[in-house]
Amino acid sequence: MVTVMAADTTSTSTLRFGVKTTPMHLTYDEILRVWEEADELPELDDAWLWDHLMPLAGPPGGAILEGWTLLAALAARTTRLHLGLLVTSNRLRSPAHLGKIATTVDVVSRGRLVMGLGVGGTRQPTGPNPAVAEYAAYGFPLPSPGEALARLTETIAILRRMWTDEGFDHDGPFTTLRGTRNGPGPVRPGGPPLLLGGWGDRMLRIVAEHADIWNVPGPPHNSTAWVADRTRALDAHCAAVGRDPAEISRSAQIIVDYADPATTRTHVHALAAAGIGHVVLALPRPYPTKAARWLVDEIVTPVRETIQRY
Repeated sequence: MVTVMAADTTSTSTLRFGVKTTPMHLTYDEILRVWEEADELPELDDAWLWDHLMPLAGPPGGAILEGWTLLAALAARTTRLHLGLLVTSNRLRSPAHLGKIATTVDVVSRGRLVMGLGVGGTRQPTGPNPAVAEYAAYGFPLPSPGEALARLTETIAILRRMWTDEGFDHDGPFTTLRGTRNGPGPVRPGGPPLLLGGWGDRMLRIVAEHADIWNVPGPPHNSTAWVADRTRALDAHCAAVGRDPAEISRSAQIIVDYADPATTRTHVHALAAAGIGHVVLALPRPYPTKAARWLVDEIVTPVRETIQRY
């Protein structure tokens, strides 16, 4: 039986951990090595990729593997870890196509998929926007933030129907579907748990309405006071839509520092104190030998031991 990531309270006694491998300037074998090792370590609950088509740092022509294709391959090579993309760009695939892809990965993993989803790139009035080059290179127009949020809401509705209805039509603001079917269906009744990533007020409203899990990135917003503020904002949105905030698991991702694990541990403790119950530890490249074991020995176990003492 597959255990679904449960909703958290703010208690640090249930703090859970995942690992993230960003498939940028890395080979498949390097990523596979970390995932297979992590799959053998029960201290790590889940493993994650991202969803970009071009590197966001380093040589722009460097190697990068497509997220969902890679996730399917890693799902076939692991047996225990929950897995997903942190997070899927809603703009890179049509909603029904994404639902079919995700269902296939869920079946391959025997029900271990967590459906991570975000708005994707949007037009920004000021500041650098790495999505511009990536979307232009692959022929995707950048929507306004408002349009991106509306598209995300429609995708969620379509995914839910693909995972519950035998067949359906859909007439939405951006998508028209006729006679859509999705067999085989996902392993779990109702489909994979839905993780939504983001932090703006309009996004948090969507999280309150639809998500099982909320994820917020650490960098560049690595202030735990900021995380606590966003957590309170989500609670307010839950109250507005009549939902128990405890139904939504709170998750954050941070980049670990191989040279200074003590600082990473301090950051994890602060996130837990801010109401985060699940921390995804992103590994910088290149990965050291036994990178997953390093996470357990230097971050996960010391943090849990400290929590138990207090």
